Amino acid sequence: MAESKLLELGEDKSLLLVDDDEPFLKRLARAMEKRGFEPEMAGSVAAGTAIATARPPAYAVVDLRLEDGNGLDVVETIRAKRPDSKIVILTGYGAIATAVAAVKIGATDYLSKPADANDITNALLASGDELPPPPENPMSADRVRWEHIQRVYELCDRNVSETARRLSMHRRTLQRILAKRSPR
Repeated sequence: MAESKLLELGEDKSLLLVDDDEPFLKRLARAMEKRGFEPEMAGSVAAGTAIATARPPAYAVVDLRLEDGNGLDVVETIRAKRPDSKIVILTGYGAIATAVAAVKIGATDYLSKPADANDITNALLASGDELPPPPENPMSADRVRWEHIQRVYELCDRNVSETARRLSMHRRTLQRILAKRSPR
């Protein structure tokens, strides 16, 4: 289904993927290639901007927060070089303010991580007035909470006390949560 939609949009299937999470980036590139796209990968704002300047893509999936800066800089470069491109912003830090900023700069859609290749394809191929369908397997509330805790834990350099303080949670409660497997 997604492939037939892609063929309707034109022959240019170039896709720029910008994310500093290398394993995720490689998995997403393989998945998008299977869906008919021609992905090119970048692991930083500098690399993404360089590719966008040299070869502006028809489609792009850009992580919001990268080690060397903000993914919105890549979006601005793509918009300047190719105004008709479809751009999806991915982020693990979903907030209304950043979603609004991304759309104002020219992103087509804004998805929270972890988003799968089907969600990303649907967002890239949705027409301007049509919303992509909701995900078939949305994360449970427990999984969303667990992902958020893990992200804050990583941002605090795996310091349990600092993570507990930032989450307004008792340290021992946090330790019990971290010791468990991730919920489905």
